[in-house]
Amino acid sequence: MKTKLKIIVLLLVFANTALAQDILNKYIEISAENNPALKGKFNEYMASMEVVTQVGTLPDPQLVFGYFINPVETRNGPQQAKISLTQMFPWFGTLNIKEDVAIDMAKAKYEAFEDAKSNLFFEVKSSYFDLYFIERGIEVTSNSIRILETFKNLALIKIEAGTGSGVDEIRAEMELADLENNLMLLKNKWFAHSVKFNNLLNIDENSRIEIPYTLWTDDLADSRQAVLDSLKLNNHQVLNLDYIINSFQSKEKLAKKNGLPGISIGIDYIAIGTTDNAIINTSQNGNDAILFPKIGITIPLYRKKYTAMVKEAIFMQQATENKKTDKINTLESVFEKAYSEYLDADRRIVLFQKQLQLAEKAISILESEYATNAKNFEEILRMEKRVLKYSLELEKARADKQASIAFINYLIGN
Repeated sequence: MKTKLKIIVLLLVFANTALAQDILNKYIEISAENNPALKGKFNEYMASMEVVTQVGTLPDPQLVFGYFINPVETRNGPQQAKISLTQMFPWFGTLNIKEDVAIDMAKAKYEAFEDAKSNLFFEVKSSYFDLYFIERGIEVTSNSIRILETFKNLALIKIEAGTGSGVDEIRAEMELADLENNLMLLKNKWFAHSVKFNNLLNIDENSRIEIPYTLWTDDLADSRQAVLDSLKLNNHQVLNLDYIINSFQSKEKLAKKNGLPGISIGIDYIAIGTTDNAIINTSQNGNDAILFPKIGITIPLYRKKYTAMVKEAIFMQQATENKKTDKINTLESVFEKAYSEYLDADRRIVLFQKQLQLAEKAISILESEYATNAKNFEEILRMEKRVLKYSLELEKARADKQASIAFINYLIGN
């Protein structure tokens, strides 16, 4: 019978855990859809994609119209007006390189968006775990108040029977006052944290938040070394810098291309009027003239400008490489701290589970002794404090462990 009961309890715990994770995932989806800061990052990425189309096209053709105030006489007649159409062509491959620069910058913007999204998901999770701890703190403190009220009533009975001390009642009153103050503090914290959580989701700040009775106890999926390797390859801030480096490499090539000649091709159309001049060729009199093709070339004469552009791109590559190295070093330090907190939280869970069991056994023994001979009431209150402390510390450790896992997953781009 006991075995069946244990199985039922385990199934209920697993069901509660799965449901709680589903609820958190639902909140994460809402934040992804609603958060205005994340939408802003995505729109910045979409705007950068439009730049690719802009830089990948030829410059606009130039159309020039000229009117001769004093017509120039030609053998076909007087020139009255002239229309020129010219198209400039940059050196071969220049447009493709410009596209490469814009594409890499757009990819960098996308990684910035992904980093913002991962950070938002971490903030939602972290805020949710804070709410879990506060909710459990309210429940544990409320239970402690009810237990202390029971002990207070028991002390009153002993006092009336002449076997107890009036000090016991006073001690109970003092402990109750402290607990009620702590309870009010926790309720105030709940309101402040719930507003923050709902604002992350960009929903009504008074919306009800579903909190599980027991937090899941998932462990970190990967080993420490696997996480470090993934951090260097998959962190969105590092990937953002990788694409910026690529864009500067393309800018270096573009600067060299800009130092090469540009070619222009055009066509001229000249409107010619008729004339009565006897020496004009009558068969061609008044015929308009079309001159094609007209070919031009731009000469990149001032070389210092293009040399400086190449050097600028090279220096920016080196600067971004330095930023990347510094970023990886910083992330590794941050990870080691988070991993240490994860291990510490895991140890604390085991410790406070054991301490809580021992404290509850001690309370049971002390309660029996007090019911028998009205002794050790002060020790009962002291042990009840420990039960409260260990209960809260256990829930805090559970929340801290999952918050550490969430932060580590953010660091590796999950």
